[in-house]
Amino acid sequence: MKTCAITKKGSIVGGGYSNRTRATKFNPTGKKRKFPNLQKKKIFVPELNKSIIIEVSTRGMRTMNKNGIYATLKKAGLIKSK
Repeated sequence: MKTCAITKKGSIVGGGYSNRTRATKFNPTGKKRKFPNLQKKKIFVPELNKSIIIEVSTRGMRTMNKNGIYATLKKAGLIKSK
């Protein structure tokens, strides 16, 4: 499933454009599924003294930088507290 491990963001349906374009194109609705910018990252967690691999959006990476890796992963439920 294409969702971020931290922010739980998934895909959305977006698009839609002018009636003139809609009248001349093959796909009349212009709807397109848009996915979050997911990256596979190997992250070292010093508190656990090990690395984990997660699929996280770029927004989730910013969240980890701001709040700390361990705190963010714990809040997201990806690691259990000791």
